[in-house]
Amino acid sequence: MRSTVLLSLIFCLFLSCKEKTKDTLPPTLETKTIAIEYAKGFTIEKTGSGVTIITVSSPWPNAQTNFKYALVPKDKMASITLNKEEYNAIIGVPVNNIVTTSTTHIPSLESLGVIDALKGFPDTQYVSSVKTRELIAAGKIKELGNNESINTEMVIELNPEVIFGFSINNQNKAYETLQRSNIPVVYNGDWTEETPLGKAEWIKFFAPFFQKEQVADSIFKEISDAYNEVKSMAKNSKNKPTVLSGALYKDVWYLPGGNSWGAMFLKDANVVYPWSTTDQTGSLNLSIESVLAKGIDTDFWISPSQFTSYQEMEDANRHYLKFKAFQNKNVYTFAKTKGATGGLLYFELGPNRPDLILKDLIHIFHPEILPEHELFFFKPLN
Repeated sequence: MRSTVLLSLIFCLFLSCKEKTKDTLPPTLETKTIAIEYAKGFTIEKTGSGVTIITVSSPWPNAQTNFKYALVPKDKMASITLNKEEYNAIIGVPVNNIVTTSTTHIPSLESLGVIDALKGFPDTQYVSSVKTRELIAAGKIKELGNNESINTEMVIELNPEVIFGFSINNQNKAYETLQRSNIPVVYNGDWTEETPLGKAEWIKFFAPFFQKEQVADSIFKEISDAYNEVKSMAKNSKNKPTVLSGALYKDVWYLPGGNSWGAMFLKDANVVYPWSTTDQTGSLNLSIESVLAKGIDTDFWISPSQFTSYQEMEDANRHYLKFKAFQNKNVYTFAKTKGATGGLLYFELGPNRPDLILKDLIHIFHPEILPEHELFFFKPLN
């Protein structure tokens, strides 16, 4: 009998210890994948314990390494243990003190209602947003030099909870210095996306850092619904005008490759783009002769570099006068839509609002479809 009792006590102690050990284990990392419809460069997973795991696979073109970030609710930081070796950064959320490095990040922060968290930015003169410029003027967003050689001493003094980094490769010494100072750098690769809605969906990348996922989902749904609606309207048009893009820089004509972000807008606007069958996801570099051969008789011409008037184009190169679109005054530019300090709103807001870009283009190419639309980015040359 005593042996039975002793065995029972030992068994109970074993169970008790086992149960106690289970309580002290790190939280389960069984994950649920969050739906990302269009963007290819990042994924989001949610664990049962509330940790969000963001994996960035395309921080720059042809990246060979993924970057993995764990976002832990601040009220659970003390009770959750993660293996630091598995992540490029572990960050408590929501964050309220950040640095970001590209103007394309600003519209997402404003839309999410968290722009007040931005404390520093490199090259603030390029920011066009009225609201953010007010914060810069009030000294609430500090100038940090330029992105390639960001002022690390000022960043360390600001002590941000996270830096949203932009880089063309993994050779950024300033970021390495900041990481050694225990300031997390999170790479944002929105600029590597090749589709209009793919770029815009990166608002969902920012949202978990501020615990604003539902807000981001709602905003993106509104943008994607508007985009797809007008895309469908354009698809039904029987008229398919021909369109030229780009201009000369020195002796090279740069225009969108057939699989590029810019070319996708032309495809969705239901026009004929002479270079649509090329494979490039970036720009094509062509001679004036080859552009004349394919584009001299196109009906419209968009994005002629930084030109804002016909006279500027004529003064720069008289070859431009040979194009039918130039002769018929059917040239449209985004270079006239600028912020207070001269920054081009197209490059800052355009990636976040592809619906506005597409509406502009459809109004230009198919005016019968959106007759009441007021041009936002693209304007006729003076």
